[in-house]
Amino acid sequence: QVQLVESGGGLVQPGGSLRLSCVASGLTFSRYVMSWYRQAPGKERQLVADITSAGVSRNVADSVKGRFTISRDNAKNTVYLQMNMLKPEDTAVYYCNAQHFIWLTDYWGLGTQVTVSS
Repeated sequence: QVQLVESGGGLVQPGGSLRLSCVASGLTFSRYVMSWYRQAPGKERQLVADITSAGVSRNVADSVKGRFTISRDNAKNTVYLQMNMLKPEDTAVYYCNAQHFIWLTDYWGLGTQVTVSS
């Protein structure tokens, strides 16, 4: 079975940092584009960043450019999201997504809560 397990969320003060991790199992990790999404209460789920197997990454959301960095370690079947200079508007549940690079099959993790508050 395919499983994506996120970790690293929590409560942090504005200006602080967190690193999220997502460990994938049950799939051929190198064949999947990995992404981080986030969803705040009452808002649509938003694509934050994605990264190909070769390590080509994008910060899709303008609001996180220059502050968030996505990376992956194919040997560990893990994708990361380094979040710096966090703002209250970054508060959301952050979800890991895996999409097959050809067939576009989607898998989702259950999410991890990030709360930025003083």
